[in-house]
Amino acid sequence: MYTFRQLAWFFRRYWKRYSLGIFLLLLINLLMLIPPRLIGDAVDHMRMGTLTPRLLTQMMAILLGLGLLFYVLRFLWRHLLIGGALTLEKILRQRFFTHLTRMTPSFYQRRRTGDVMAVATNDIPAIELTAGEGVLTLVDSLFMTLLVLSTMVLTIDWKLTLAALLPMPFLAWATAYYGRLLHERFYLAQEAFGRMNDHIQESISGMRVLRAFVQEEKDVEAFRQVSEQTLRRNVDVAKVEALFEPTIAVIINFSFLIGLGYGSWLVFTSQISLGDLVAFNLYLGLLIWPMFAFGYLMNIVQRGSASLKRLQEILNETPDVQDQPGALASVEPGGIEAAGLTFRYPGSERPALRDISFSLQRGETLGIVGRTGSGKSTLCRLFLHQYPLPERTLYVSGKPIEAYSLSALRRMIAYVPQEHLLFSRTIRDNVAFSNKSAAEQEILHALALAEMTEDIARFPHGLDTMVGEKGVTLSGGQKQRISIARALLADAEILILDDSLSAVDARTEESILGHLRRERAGKTTIIAAHRLSAVQHADEILVLDEGRIVERGTHHELMAQDGWYAEQYRRQQLEQLVIGAEGGGSR
Repeated sequence: MYTFRQLAWFFRRYWKRYSLGIFLLLLINLLMLIPPRLIGDAVDHMRMGTLTPRLLTQMMAILLGLGLLFYVLRFLWRHLLIGGALTLEKILRQRFFTHLTRMTPSFYQRRRTGDVMAVATNDIPAIELTAGEGVLTLVDSLFMTLLVLSTMVLTIDWKLTLAALLPMPFLAWATAYYGRLLHERFYLAQEAFGRMNDHIQESISGMRVLRAFVQEEKDVEAFRQVSEQTLRRNVDVAKVEALFEPTIAVIINFSFLIGLGYGSWLVFTSQISLGDLVAFNLYLGLLIWPMFAFGYLMNIVQRGSASLKRLQEILNETPDVQDQPGALASVEPGGIEAAGLTFRYPGSERPALRDISFSLQRGETLGIVGRTGSGKSTLCRLFLHQYPLPERTLYVSGKPIEAYSLSALRRMIAYVPQEHLLFSRTIRDNVAFSNKSAAEQEILHALALAEMTEDIARFPHGLDTMVGEKGVTLSGGQKQRISIARALLADAEILILDDSLSAVDARTEESILGHLRRERAGKTTIIAAHRLSAVQHADEILVLDEGRIVERGTHHELMAQDGWYAEQYRRQQLEQLVIGAEGGGSR
């Protein structure tokens, strides 16, 4: 089967575990043939009056011993097979998560978060079920069926066996038909579950916005529609699953009917004994589980097949940016240069950046400003090589950025993005995320550089204060400053601040920038900002508009050009004067 072939790598790796488990399972199947024969013989002895107390005691002792042996062997094979399947689940989760960490931003732009979560929470367990219960039912249904049928043919009567098997072709047709339906419907159900997951994730993340715009009832209604669709898809799956057991039961009952009717006639005509008929019906009873197992197998395998397909769709995707053969494992400190850099996002026809060129020496500061959507954040992200770039358009330390391994390049860069992500841990853990071995004094020093010392002192637990999910207990300015402290603690060769001072006041901004100039002397800093005061001390300032450089120079040079930069700077200074005057008047 397709699913088992796709998992062959796992079965080869753990072949000893699975071989022993299957051997124990087969041994149980062999031993299960003994009780029906014993009971049949006991019936014949009773009919002939030859059943002695000693013989009955021996038969009962054998049955009791087999029961205890079944108990031990069933524990062992379940431990081996089901334990092996859980190992597969762990491996797949690890492989899946590792794959996600290597994917570039374009992957997350194409994939909904809910779908990715559904693969991790629903599809991987379905694959695990295939490797555990699926292997069990496959071996049990095939081997037990062949074993019981062979015993019935060889030890009782081949004609009776053949007659009892007449309804079985209908079973094969039914399981094939239901299996195809189940595969299609389960795949659609998993997609619906992914959409529901995505809706929940967006609603919880945006709960404050929903409440601010009084959209709770509309969002509840939208979720009701999504959940109802998920319900309908899963009910469609349940309907097919519900047909498996009754169909198999009807077919097996027909087999019993044929076996009892034809078998009774054979007894009356003395072709078989009464004990043989009893044993035959007990053997036929042993076929009930394999028949149900065969239907259950189709159910499990089709679920696993649909889930494996969804998992492989993600695992087969490759990152847009990968290390080139012979990529350098380290980066020597040096300058940064762009030479005619033009960039467009994957799937977009319009360039986000056009013909960007500049040269920045080590230890200098580059300012990037411009209107919203001008390409500031895009340029910052390209230094991290998150997207594929035209070759030889961006250089670090005199070498093209593609010449370095991604890990080496990113080790030398500390990046503070616009979206400040804090983990649901303490302030200490969040700051030390960039340097796990940092001492407390180093953490406090980084927080002092980010002007967070007074805030930390006001928190009841200081550095051990929990920040809540995504820093929900902190203000926007506090989250920005903790993110800056995290980047400063890394002490990287290049620091990139992507509009990371927008939520702090002008005085705090000035203090932080002063700390940066002193602490990062001799190291390169790139600052993208809307507030021009954040870049006025930069060695070079690039003014972007629709992805192009429209102005460049130092603060004084740009003020002398009297263009967009000068106009925007004067406007912002005037706004600060008005705010300061209003603040003074209120006091």
